[in-house]
Amino acid sequence: MINCKTNQEIMKRISLPLLFCATLFITSCKNEKKESDSTELEEQTTEMSSDSNKMEDENADEKKIMVTLEPKSDSNLSGEVVFTQKNGEVTMEATIMGLSEGKHAIHIHQKADCSAADGTSAGGHWNPTNEPHGKWGSEDGYHKGDIGNFEVDASGKGTITVTTDEWCIGCGDDTKDIVGKAIIVHDGVDDFTSQPSGAAGTRVGCGVIEMK
Repeated sequence: MINCKTNQEIMKRISLPLLFCATLFITSCKNEKKESDSTELEEQTTEMSSDSNKMEDENADEKKIMVTLEPKSDSNLSGEVVFTQKNGEVTMEATIMGLSEGKHAIHIHQKADCSAADGTSAGGHWNPTNEPHGKWGSEDGYHKGDIGNFEVDASGKGTITVTTDEWCIGCGDDTKDIVGKAIIVHDGVDDFTSQPSGAAGTRVGCGVIEMK
């Protein structure tokens, strides 16, 4: 005759260790999941913080100056020049109207003064490194203000865009800082050879580069 009580006791003894092991396994899995979720959350938080700091650094470097051009020497010139500093570089975007069709010169001059009727109050080309006049990037030398020429269409409108790390906005470096200078537009063409200004002719537009 089978002793049911004995069998029940045996099953009970076997079941208790199995139940204990199962409980440990489930608890361990839950803890591992919590640790995994916690680690993933920390990584996401660190990544978001890093991205945020990067954006703050980029925004701290970003600066912008808008310059309105005044007509000079009885010209009908008008226009705007925008300087934007970002990631260690300055981009100049100029839109100029009221000129004759063809090429015209544009430079940065040394003084933030457009008071003279002919624009001469802005002084000569901005040349903080005492180089000869020349085409931008020339191995023979060039002024920091030697932007060059731009094309004007039949409607009298011209545009030019320049990006360089040789300028800065308000950084205080005398060899790079464009603040306190002036933009001059000439009626003629810069030949990149004649000294000291490329024989670009009459100054027909002037705008002061200043922080506002």
